[in-house]
Amino acid sequence: MISRGNEMLKDDKCACGKTAKLIIDDKTFELPVIIGTENEHAIDITRLRNETGYITYDPGYANTGSCKSDVTFVDGEKGILRYRGYPIEDLAEHATFIETAYLLIFGDLPTRGQRQKFRDLLSEQELLHEGLRHHFEGFPSTGHPMAILSAVINALGCYHPDLLEIDSKADFLRAAAKIISKVRTIAAWSYRKAQGLPFMYPDPKLSYCRNFLHMMHSIPHRHYEPTDAQVRALTLFFLLHADHEQNCSCSTVRMVQSTEANLFASVSAGICALWGRLHGGANAGVIEMLEHIHEGGTSIPDYLEKVKNKECKLMGFGHRIYKSFDPRAKILRKAAHDMLESTGHDDPLLDIALEMADAAMSDEYFIERRLYPNVDFYSGIILRALNIPVNMFTVMFAIGRMPGWIAHWYEAYADGATKIHRPRQVYTGREPRVYVPLDSRI
Repeated sequence: MISRGNEMLKDDKCACGKTAKLIIDDKTFELPVIIGTENEHAIDITRLRNETGYITYDPGYANTGSCKSDVTFVDGEKGILRYRGYPIEDLAEHATFIETAYLLIFGDLPTRGQRQKFRDLLSEQELLHEGLRHHFEGFPSTGHPMAILSAVINALGCYHPDLLEIDSKADFLRAAAKIISKVRTIAAWSYRKAQGLPFMYPDPKLSYCRNFLHMMHSIPHRHYEPTDAQVRALTLFFLLHADHEQNCSCSTVRMVQSTEANLFASVSAGICALWGRLHGGANAGVIEMLEHIHEGGTSIPDYLEKVKNKECKLMGFGHRIYKSFDPRAKILRKAAHDMLESTGHDDPLLDIALEMADAAMSDEYFIERRLYPNVDFYSGIILRALNIPVNMFTVMFAIGRMPGWIAHWYEAYADGATKIHRPRQVYTGREPRVYVPLDSRI
């Protein structure tokens, strides 16, 4: 079995000897204080209910630390994002998506040999079992690609029952490689199914991103050839979405894992959580907003005034965590511009997006509320230029986020001391009542 001895290490690393005092009815309780690597302070309330009879009330868990994690650090006030200690800007400039996936999952950047071994394993695992292929035939042409992706990823475990229980690091490596590699094939085939197009098999000679675009856009005897700039933009899209700490979908994966559910089921649940418009579906909302403006529905100044008057939403601005500029947005803004410029593709929505960003960032209303463009604001422009339909946008997010989900699943699994997640509630319903027989009810 895999060693699960990380809990003691993390406790030692976070322990500081400080305590916080909580006074309830003139009785004082001391609660341990833990400090993270980046000097984040937290009050340990794991024994709060046992010792006081109280629980905390925190809708949305915005002030609750659900775990200790070594994977990703986010400082929303300063606009910082780091994977395993590496600034996202450095990874975006120098790393590939596959290197980044390896870093997130295993903790360190791969050596040349490790990178080649991982690439070979991904190529080896890219084909789907032919029996699994027939699952696509059970979905209607109107089936949403996210529903198909979640269902088929979950079903994938049925074809690899030996990986439903992870007994070694080698098992985990194979399971991770299967999901990261096959998710491209499943995603592309869900699109082809909806379009009535023949399935295109992966080409082992192609890189990760080129292979995905091949399966999306090639037709028999006519292979799609993306430009280097397009591949670079897609690489950045996947890399920048690879993880983002304890967001809704990541927390869902960890919660499902806490029941000792297998990796396939856990990431399938993460896909469902990502589907929502307030999470992974936000970039589709940005495109709808920009198209509305482009089609003459309103001007940029008029639209921003409607936002101020609460008549509509400004999609792609602001972030639950970032209170300054989203560092991913800066990178994708340049990537979108460079890709469109290199391909000669003129997308009027990018011009509208840039003008809207400039207008909002020079308006005191948005400055005071720290509403800056986030990663969703530019990602849709890139996906449009790659001929990715809007209903596939969240699927693309899921492909990029897969390494992060897998890393968090494994971290929680290897911990060994993780308890099943079971939040408490403050009950506000009726007091005890006496059952009334049917004939006596009025």
